[in-house]
Parts: sequence; structure tokens; C-alpha cells
Amino acid sequence: MATLEVNVVAADREVWVGEAKRVIARTLDGEIGVLPGHEPVLGVVADGEARILTTGEDTVRVKADGGFLSVENNRVIIAADQAELL
Repeated sequence: MATLEVNVVAADREVWVGEAKRVIARTLDGEIGVLPGHEPVLGVVADGEARILTTGEDTVRVKADGGFLSVENNRVIIAADQAELL
């Protein structure tokens, strides 16, 4: 089964890194859901919550403010101005 490699970083530190089945994040254009095999995309992160469903079936919730979201080759990067686990 394909998975996503997810990196969530704030301007000053790494917040969360791991493998996931799904990522849902808020962008200026609305919520985006990312599954393995998703087309490449670059978006501006809107203030709010991102939800990451890990391969272990846990949900990681992250508050992210500003920054961008990048998806390419089953890799998701949320690079936020500020981010913290909820």
C-alpha cells in the first residue's frame, strides 16, 4: 500500500514527521485532501487545522498559521510560519 511521507515544519523547528494515509489541510482556496498518488500541487496555508491520518490509524492534529503546502511524489510538506500539535 502506498503511503505519504509528511513533514510539518514551523519557521524555527520541525513539528511532526512521519508516514500517513491521508492529509487534510486548509489553504486559501479551501480544504484540500491528499491521498497517495495525488498530483503535484503548491498552495498557501490558511490559518487553521491540518489533520494527518497516520499509517497506524492515529489522527495527528496540527495548528498551522501561514506558509505553504507542497505535494509531490507522495511527499507532503507543510511549511508554516507558526505550527504546533493540538
